[in-house]
Amino acid sequence: MRPLQSTIYNLRSSSRGVTVLLVLGFMGVFALILGALGSYALTQAKYGRAIYAREVAQNAAEAGLEYYRWFLAHNPEIMEGGAGLVSPYTYTLSDPEGGELGSAEITASAQLQCGAVQWVDIVSEGRANANPIFPRTLSARYMQYSAAEYSYVVNTNVWAGSSRTIRGPYHSNGGVRMDAVHNSDVMSSVASWTCDAGPGCPSTQAGVFGVGSNPALWTYPVPSIDFSAIGVNFTDLETRAETEGGIHYGPATGSVNNRGYHVIFNADGTVTIYRVTGTNGYLSYSSQWGYQTQYSIITGQTLLGTFAIPPACSLMFFEDRVWVEGTVNGKVTLIAATPDDSSTAPDIYLNNNIYYASYDGSDGLTLVAERNVLLPLVIPDVMEIHGIFVAQSGHYGRDYHSTSWLPSQYDPYAKRDTLTTIGTVISNGRTGTSWTDGNGFQTRNDYYDQRLAFSPPPFTPITSTDYRFALWREK
Repeated sequence: MRPLQSTIYNLRSSSRGVTVLLVLGFMGVFALILGALGSYALTQAKYGRAIYAREVAQNAAEAGLEYYRWFLAHNPEIMEGGAGLVSPYTYTLSDPEGGELGSAEITASAQLQCGAVQWVDIVSEGRANANPIFPRTLSARYMQYSAAEYSYVVNTNVWAGSSRTIRGPYHSNGGVRMDAVHNSDVMSSVASWTCDAGPGCPSTQAGVFGVGSNPALWTYPVPSIDFSAIGVNFTDLETRAETEGGIHYGPATGSVNNRGYHVIFNADGTVTIYRVTGTNGYLSYSSQWGYQTQYSIITGQTLLGTFAIPPACSLMFFEDRVWVEGTVNGKVTLIAATPDDSSTAPDIYLNNNIYYASYDGSDGLTLVAERNVLLPLVIPDVMEIHGIFVAQSGHYGRDYHSTSWLPSQYDPYAKRDTLTTIGTVISNGRTGTSWTDGNGFQTRNDYYDQRLAFSPPPFTPITSTDYRFALWREK
């Protein structure tokens, strides 16, 4: 049997060993916690510096864009022919108290067509001096306000009937009777007007009135869109088509009412052109011009050839009437005008369906007529047209054709079923593709083409001469 003193000593020795182990254990845990906290603090500090560097980089990138906007605004010759564009350019972001904070590397490229700038794309990559490994890149397009941002732009009073569905902004410099289904802003430049459109008129009405959907989206009065300012300069574009590699044709031979050009766009990017040598005409009516004979049925034509559309100058200029149809590949603008002959003002006839080869925004068509853009008598019962249609002094529409004015073989064409328009209509006069007695199209669908709103075909009309940033985004 062990002595009591020895036993007590052993117990005390064992207790001290356990205490040492516990102390060492707690110290280890504390060291781990302290290390974790220290690591977390260091990580957070590093993360904070990275966040700060990214914010400074974004500020530098934004400052770079704004500087280049200022540079372009103070060098307007750049927006004419591209001369003087400085790229790349380094812009320094400074704090008056803290010195230089960062910089932006700016690259700019002008979109040229026929020697004229359509817009300038700007990319600004910002970096913070304190931590340049966290860049921020912003891009924007410097351009004027395009008419392609609208479904309709009309220079006079207009009536959108109940058989229409409209998607996209709708603007009139006159009053608007809106009975259609629509999903976007409807704008009138007048506070009130004497209604002259449809049953229940005349009476004094608000700038926009009717039984259409979404009246909360109706706005009036709004600033007018100056048609004289946004009009196409036919003389300038004729010269560009002649000298910059575009396609140009003078007046066709024959009497004015029996001549013109028939243009068929092909899906391979070419265009087939005929010279029209004969037409038939029948009485028609429009609210702008009254009763007139419309010579729109082609009875004779001569093939001129099939041609590639020049990519550097995708501009076609005809000094005569033009019938258009087909499938467009690429972005093209076609003009029918006679700037050297004030006695004539050609029309464009939408002779058949107009499609795009692809619908990703890479294809587009702008048609500009000095007078009218018309859907003629003989057209498909169900019709689909893609494009930006501009009637500079006349109107866009399907004029009234009474069966009593037509030979019997054309009677079925007085009424058509459905018209679907994807794009934009710009009309100086009142538009109309349906009439109260059922003449014209029974159903109309008007959808603006968002893909062309900020990337329209060359020389598409603008709604303001001011420049702004479009397509602002971070890469």
